[in-house]
Amino acid sequence: MNKLVSLCAVILLSGCGATTTIDEYRPTNNVMEINSEQSVVILGRRDAGHYDTDREFIDCVASKMKGADIAVLPERQFVDSIYPWFEPRTAPKGLKRLTRLMQDPEIKDQVERQGIRYLVWLDGSTETSGQGGSISCAIGPGGGGCFGFAQWEKSSIYEAIVWDLTDLTEKGRLRVDSAGTSYLIGVVAPIPLLTPVKNDACNSLGTQLKEFFSVDQAE
Repeated sequence: MNKLVSLCAVILLSGCGATTTIDEYRPTNNVMEINSEQSVVILGRRDAGHYDTDREFIDCVASKMKGADIAVLPERQFVDSIYPWFEPRTAPKGLKRLTRLMQDPEIKDQVERQGIRYLVWLDGSTETSGQGGSISCAIGPGGGGCFGFAQWEKSSIYEAIVWDLTDLTEKGRLRVDSAGTSYLIGVVAPIPLLTPVKNDACNSLGTQLKEFFSVDQAE
């Protein structure tokens, strides 16, 4: 019991922070200009039901982008407006396919009417691994409680690719990697100490994406 209490103290003092790194690639160092009449749409990579980028993460990054006075079109609104061309089975996975789609007058008209200048593809996931330890709980005549210790590793790896829908070019890429250890400590009641790897990945990616853009406030 004393060893478990000592371990709890060490964990509480050290905290459960995530280690986050972000890599950026841009063909040029120039920021991407966008004005008040233009918008960005953030889409998750999907593969016909077999693979689905976390929608909660997409919404989180979109909310961070809005904080930079950049208009962000909701993902579902964009996908529905040009159905079925951005559904999992038909969405362009490269610029050649996108160029062919934009040659369709109806698709191009929808994009222009909604003022969409940039498309950001998000791809990635949050995974759990390295689980260890155990927690046991029991109820007896004198009450109940839990005893034990468990831990697991979590990692969030996401990549963002930015396409310009005006000149149909790739403007840059971002990759964020956030990892940390979460704990569950059983001392009478279970005490979870969770590492916010996904939240840290969202904050880092959203903040860095904002720096890609230069907002033109001129009318």
